[in-house]
Amino acid sequence: MSVLNNWEDWKSFLGDRLNQAEGKGMNNEAVTDLAYQIGDYLANEVEAKNDQEKVLADLWSVASPEEQHAIASMMVKLVHNNGTR
Repeated sequence: MSVLNNWEDWKSFLGDRLNQAEGKGMNNEAVTDLAYQIGDYLANEVEAKNDQEKVLADLWSVASPEEQHAIASMMVKLVHNNGTR
């Protein structure tokens, strides 16, 4: 089963990756920029697997680049400390 199939698994996966990045000294701006790049890739290349991802994909598709950066920043905040550590 892919982490994309379940919203809670996806958040945990993202939280784990965020914790790894922070543990290696990546600053918040770099993490948010990476989240933006990942969000853009997912929106353009990966089919949403659940309702939450569909909403994010729809929002992403109508957002300006600045708004997309805001969405990415909010996702980082959402999953912060959400991983298994």
